[in-house]
Amino acid sequence: MYVLGLSLESQAGFNEAAEMLQESFLAKLIAWGLVSALLYHFFAGIKHLIMDLGHCEELEGGRMAAKVTLVVAVIAILLAGVWIW
Repeated sequence: MYVLGLSLESQAGFNEAAEMLQESFLAKLIAWGLVSALLYHFFAGIKHLIMDLGHCEELEGGRMAAKVTLVVAVIAILLAGVWIW
């Protein structure tokens, strides 16, 4: 939240926040963790919307949907890690 507030204050604050995120291992790790949580939540939400439409509601379909969600989320998280690092 601090970095977001800093980046929205002014151009100098944005430059300082960008420098902080480029050089700090801990900042990159935290950013990757937040992006990972958002990506998983996004794909799980899509799975639930599909289930609300009446697909994959039985036990086997639900298990398959959960596995697909995990695989897609892991791939997206790894791609986000490549982008962040």
